[in-house]
Amino acid sequence: MKIRWMWMAVVMLCVISVEARETPVREAIVRVFTVHNVPDYYNPWNMRGTTSSTGSGAIISGNRILTNGHVVRDETFVQVRRFGEARRYQARVLYVSHQADLAILTVDDPSFFDGVEPLEFGELPETQDEVQVFGFPMGGDTLSITKGVVSRIEHQTYVHSSVNLLAVQIDAAINPGNSGGPAIVNDRIVGVAMQGIPQADNIGFIVPVPVIQHFLMDIKTGERNGIPGMGIMTQRLENPGMRRRQGMEEDETGVLLIHVIDGAAADGILQPGDVLLEIEGEAIADDGTVEFRSQERTSMSYFVQRRQVGEEIQLRILRDGERKDVSIALVHPMERDWLVPMEVYDVLPTYYIYGGVVFVPLNRNLLRMWGNNWMNTAPRELVIFLNQNFVTEDRDEVVVALKVLAADVNQGFHNENHWVIESVDDIPIRNLRHMIEIVESGDENEFVEFRSAGGQMIVLDRALVAQEHAQILATYRIPQDRSDDLLDTRPDIVSPFAEAASIGQ
Repeated sequence: MKIRWMWMAVVMLCVISVEARETPVREAIVRVFTVHNVPDYYNPWNMRGTTSSTGSGAIISGNRILTNGHVVRDETFVQVRRFGEARRYQARVLYVSHQADLAILTVDDPSFFDGVEPLEFGELPETQDEVQVFGFPMGGDTLSITKGVVSRIEHQTYVHSSVNLLAVQIDAAINPGNSGGPAIVNDRIVGVAMQGIPQADNIGFIVPVPVIQHFLMDIKTGERNGIPGMGIMTQRLENPGMRRRQGMEEDETGVLLIHVIDGAAADGILQPGDVLLEIEGEAIADDGTVEFRSQERTSMSYFVQRRQVGEEIQLRILRDGERKDVSIALVHPMERDWLVPMEVYDVLPTYYIYGGVVFVPLNRNLLRMWGNNWMNTAPRELVIFLNQNFVTEDRDEVVVALKVLAADVNQGFHNENHWVIESVDDIPIRNLRHMIEIVESGDENEFVEFRSAGGQMIVLDRALVAQEHAQILATYRIPQDRSDDLLDTRPDIVSPFAEAASIGQ
């Protein structure tokens, strides 16, 4: 009998111990309530109207809340509620990395953080480690805790940004509302729940600790510089003949450099034909992967992405039969090298209207206007630019004549849309600002001629454009002929919204 009571006492102590361990974690979990107002990229002077969503987050040091970037994308109003409480507090977004799908919030009322022990960060988990995911998924209003096992650690495409970064795959369910909730091992944050695969059973992904710590280090100075890139394109060297052709030794591995983007970090240091053998002292495999932990491999960009903008990275290369070590200063974030920007958030679309023709820069937000299957439904002449998505010396932006607002001045062009503009008055254009400069400095010409990539032309009479300009804007209820970020191209326009061009300001 005495033995039985002793056993029960041990069980009770174990239960108390588990509760004492879990309670601080639970108290640091918050629910995030967001009102979004998303721009209409097909009618870029309009918004699509407000929607609301919920997500999750965790209180960390410095009276901060860590959550996903997509939880607060295009936000106009954010509230948070602590675990076990009914009151909502208004929150502010301090920093966002949409590339890494991370955000930091705070609450100005200090009482929100009273009595909460901030969560600390752990290490990158091992495969087969058990993790707990805390959050507020659909199906209820109270805190949900699910368990899962780490099944894979490698680079994945983050759905929110289309950027390929290190991610941890787990078999715990991650559902709408879970986003932003912490993944916990031994009471420490090892990741942030970000996305799942709807058509698969219990496959979820978390933003891992190395990506989170990079973000937190980046914003430590009070500004966000982003994730750096080298600005190169490579080809695998898995074919023995290609390796011999490049002069590689039997035991050497690496990848072939086929393009260096103009103005990128590697420009002037690396050159096409180089074989990249090592990065940060780690051998690069013929498939472009590196060993970041014993017997665990991922993309070689892992070593670039763990650096901050402005830091250097070391490479060993093979060039013309000579092996040499080079250092590359990672001078700017990866998005500077993209011709077509990935998804952008928290900003209003850029547009310019001339003679009723609506001109916009091409980005993924515009392509997504054709639905979730936009890769197949969007115009091919636009999607094709993603195949070689890098800036060149002559062009750093794709300008699209999106559509034509019907008027007398553009008679005959009313059905034209989605033209990629190559030149204006036979002058090749670099970007939308360059196009505006050509259009508005050519008053000595009677006509303005826009030529598409396919050779088609839109020709507008300057005098008629000036005559009908104000009426076109009034007819289509458009407040001004260009977005606020382009107002400096026409100083006589002063927008009442100029100081609030960013959503949520």
